[in-house]
Amino acid sequence: MEVFRLARRPYAAPLSGQGAALKGARWNSIGIELVYTAINHRSLAMAEVAVHCTLATLPEDYVMVTIHIPDDVTVQKISEQALPAHWKDFPHPIATQKIGDDFVHANQYCALVIPSAVTQGDFNVLINPYHKDFARITITDIAPFPFDKRIFH
Repeated sequence: MEVFRLARRPYAAPLSGQGAALKGARWNSIGIELVYTAINHRSLAMAEVAVHCTLATLPEDYVMVTIHIPDDVTVQKISEQALPAHWKDFPHPIATQKIGDDFVHANQYCALVIPSAVTQGDFNVLINPYHKDFARITITDIAPFPFDKRIFH
């Protein structure tokens, strides 16, 4: 499986989940490491970042990280119907953080496929850096990713 992650250059590699653990996010509480990625589309990875930026706060050093997850790595998938009623809300509900926290603590799967809150019909992949298969996940490319400024007008 190929997934994408838009990151600032200094944080592109190695994959760790430490950035998500610093402040927490939709699918993890503070202190819980998860690597957030987008499946199939670089544009979804961009949209997931763009919703948190303005033209004035947009850093110039973003890179697109392409990541390979071997086909035999264990993956759990959660459908939108299985999520809490207000899972897309902003700010995100604690219930979604519990889903990610439980996923990491159970450590049964290496990746969790979940619906995107930003783009209807697309999916994100959360990667558990504590799972034994995490070491088999590789970065295959890191390329500069300048944002088209029209997105913010």
